[in-house]
Amino acid sequence: MTTDEAVAGTTTPPPAGLRERKKQRTRAALVRSALELFTRQGYERTTVDEIAEAVEVSQRTFFRYFANKEEVAFASQESAECHFFAALCARPAGEAPLAALRGATLDAWGSIGGALEQLVPPELHMRMYRVIESTPSLLAVHLRRIAELEERLAREIARREGLDIDADPRPRLVVAMFGGVIRVAGKLWTEGDEDSVVTLRDLTAFHLDYVGPTLAEKWDK
Repeated sequence: MTTDEAVAGTTTPPPAGLRERKKQRTRAALVRSALELFTRQGYERTTVDEIAEAVEVSQRTFFRYFANKEEVAFASQESAECHFFAALCARPAGEAPLAALRGATLDAWGSIGGALEQLVPPELHMRMYRVIESTPSLLAVHLRRIAELEERLAREIARREGLDIDADPRPRLVVAMFGGVIRVAGKLWTEGDEDSVVTLRDLTAFHLDYVGPTLAEKWDK
């Protein structure tokens, strides 16, 4: 700092990397505080002002990071979805579609903790999942997001298989079937008492393993 700068009361701005890390910390703090409030007192009863106050920032600062309360409610879900999609893209090229989806799901649930911890504790993410499932306004958004994710997954499956998704129905059909299994496992998990990622992962694996036998022409008793 020069003498003139000192007299003027100015300081050298922090390097870009420091500024970006500060932004990431502020965003993560907003997400964590929002989810803690949503899971403790309910989504509808929580205000943007309360979220901002919990992080000791202004409402204006909140809106620099999120367009509205709904967006922050789905921040950790967005992170999880991106993590899962990346896991699918990383599966071996020769793997069958359903096997690739199964493997990506179990891989993602196995490593989601580390990915989420940059934003929120995994157990808080899981508790928020229950809030989403039990809040009509959030559930409607959740179902729309699922439909959008399933379309992305179907297009990735079509790309992996070298298929035209608009001419061949199989990519969308296998993803629709897969999505149904995930929703069954998720519903059973939300009705239980366990908040852990491991419990949901095990439930998901159990139900995915029944896809083949369920599609058989005749079921064994």
